[in-house]
Amino acid sequence: MTPETLVALSLYAFVSSVTPGPNNLMLMASGANFGFLRTVPHMLGIGVGFVVMILLVGIGLMQLFDAMPLAHDVLRGISVAYLLWLAWKVAHAGAPERRVGAGRPMTFLQAALFQWVNPKAWSMALTAIALYAPDRSIWAIGLVGAVFGAINLPSVSLWTVLGKQIRRLLTSRVRLAVFNWTMAALLVASLYPVVFEG
Repeated sequence: MTPETLVALSLYAFVSSVTPGPNNLMLMASGANFGFLRTVPHMLGIGVGFVVMILLVGIGLMQLFDAMPLAHDVLRGISVAYLLWLAWKVAHAGAPERRVGAGRPMTFLQAALFQWVNPKAWSMALTAIALYAPDRSIWAIGLVGAVFGAINLPSVSLWTVLGKQIRRLLTSRVRLAVFNWTMAALLVASLYPVVFEG
């Protein structure tokens, strides 16, 4: 990979990681509802889970979708259903001070597994491999994964920090409800490209 290609890959990793999507919207909601420290496992799960996804997509899952287009449609249906359920959970999240025993942020494993039903993560992984590891060599795939691993975590952390700062404004039930319902609506809106693609 040339230095220019590495720079282009790094820019793609940053822009695709820092822009709104299901992961970042859920991190902002988690930061607002649970705080930064309790959201760290969620952030780490996204970072590690996405790198694993890139590696597995690169070494063979792209070929599976090429050979079995129905598998892609099934995955899309599961993704939409799961994201709608998550949006419902975000919309009905309670006040931060009522969190003891009432709810908890996503765990490391849940966040890592979520990448497999996250439409934006699939799009990012497939595009990254197609553009920056077209020969599907282990070296190129590993480099794409390493770049995303280095850039993704700091990028998504910004959304948790933003959520934590917004928490200061969520001092009433009404404001918290408006925030949570807005986050849920944005999460549902993030499905638009998936539902209407093609």
